[in-house]
Amino acid sequence: MTRAVLFLSLLLCSEMIFAQGAFNYRIALVPITISGLPGLHSYAFAKHNDKWLLIGGRKDGIHARQPNSSFPQSQNNTDIYVVDVNTKQYWTASVTTLPVAIAEQMQATNMNFIQVEDTLCLIGGYAYSATAANHITFDKLTTIDVPGVINAVISGTAINSYFRQASDTAFAVTGGQLGKTGDYFHLVGGHKFTGRYNPMGNPTYTQVYTNQVRKFKISNSGSQPSISDYSTITDAIHLRRRDYNLLPQIFAGGTAGYTIFSGVFQLGADLPFLYPVDVTASGITPHTGFNQYLSHYHCAKIALFDSVSQTMHSLFLGGMSQYYYASGVLTKDDDVPFVKTISRVSRSASGVLKEYLMNTEMPAFAGASAEFISNDNVAHYETDIIKLHRITSDTTIAGYVYGGIVSPSLHPFVNNQTNTTAAGSTIYAVLLIKDNSASAEHVNDNKKYSINIYPNPTKGKLFVQVKGNGVRKLQYYISNISGQVLQAGLANKQSNSGNFSISIDKNIAPQQLLLTTVVDDVHYNSVLIEYRQ
Repeated sequence: MTRAVLFLSLLLCSEMIFAQGAFNYRIALVPITISGLPGLHSYAFAKHNDKWLLIGGRKDGIHARQPNSSFPQSQNNTDIYVVDVNTKQYWTASVTTLPVAIAEQMQATNMNFIQVEDTLCLIGGYAYSATAANHITFDKLTTIDVPGVINAVISGTAINSYFRQASDTAFAVTGGQLGKTGDYFHLVGGHKFTGRYNPMGNPTYTQVYTNQVRKFKISNSGSQPSISDYSTITDAIHLRRRDYNLLPQIFAGGTAGYTIFSGVFQLGADLPFLYPVDVTASGITPHTGFNQYLSHYHCAKIALFDSVSQTMHSLFLGGMSQYYYASGVLTKDDDVPFVKTISRVSRSASGVLKEYLMNTEMPAFAGASAEFISNDNVAHYETDIIKLHRITSDTTIAGYVYGGIVSPSLHPFVNNQTNTTAAGSTIYAVLLIKDNSASAEHVNDNKKYSINIYPNPTKGKLFVQVKGNGVRKLQYYISNISGQVLQAGLANKQSNSGNFSISIDKNIAPQQLLLTTVVDDVHYNSVLIEYRQ
């Protein structure tokens, strides 16, 4: 056997194992009730010695459609909760004892947060500010001594000394997420939202997406935190995301990073993104050749890595999705309903991504804006990725899902029934049960397209040939290497055969450009173009 044939055989064997699932577990959810513990969603959390610290978020359900009713201050979470899920106890302290600037941010929804050792870092978030007399996105970075606050809340002593805060316009972000690789924090995506929401785009608010990954170091050694080595990656197409799922990942060769899964909204359509984007210390990598159909909104999620097969698994529990299975059929719903779906995206050692529908559902339309709080007794990496290869028990409590928005129906927002939704108070223990016969349905993308773009280099005219099933619409974006969109529009269709043409604006200087095409608001493709005049 030649070396090439041997390599091909090993690769095929590896992909065959991966195709068969390589995740021999069933998921079970066991409800836990702690008497008196209220429901929360869109909160931040940290852990210490089997106790949870919960802060921020909201006590109501999904926000109302009417501006005068959306995000009322009365439903801000104004308490800090310490929860012991093992003894079914909890303790509280009010944030109103803190200095005003800190107290206001600590009531915010959708703060960007991450725990690093004993410190919880919180950036931004959105809520009503009495100081600003408006609903704002806070331009704050707050660091919290987690053990100190937990012990103070339990003992009923003052909490003020465990909080530090700094201000910077770079922190005015809500609905993004915070990660960390090496010494650097990554503030990924999100937007700055000021005013009160309305669904018609009327002038009750202003909104600016960051379109960025903001990278920096945080020093917490002084009287207030500070940042250094600040830099940004800008991409107005691929990074225009909020309310998504960011999961830590281990990539080929052991590289650590994160993946942005889905999120809202596309630049040219009020619909979720379907393809993921990897974030590492060296930059971002959009994976436009893969679409994730079953989870599109911030929900409880779990990262697991098997070092034996070098397979990375990402689990998504409930939430909201543009696609779901109805009577065994993958169904598209552009109103992006609440779903009960539990799904998995797995990445093979060679980087192949596949999506699976798990054979367990959420017990209700739940999971949106919930969090998964891992069990520290299960082996995990520093980034909280579970070491799947270290699990030896037949049944393992991977962790717990707490809170989130619970809905009695698919479409409470569209049907103006937001008052039927609520913040969930039930805790679900998430069990991984070993089962070699466990089945999961591979989600196939049955609408593949091949795209040919020519000539390249070009002097201004581009032809796009799309081969696929009945293309209805082709949008395009022309951006520079700095991520700024220079031109956008609908491509001119030349015939019924799927041929389109694009003319590059003559006011654009000759340079390398990125042409991104979008087929039917679903399939993205990006190609580097050499533009000459």
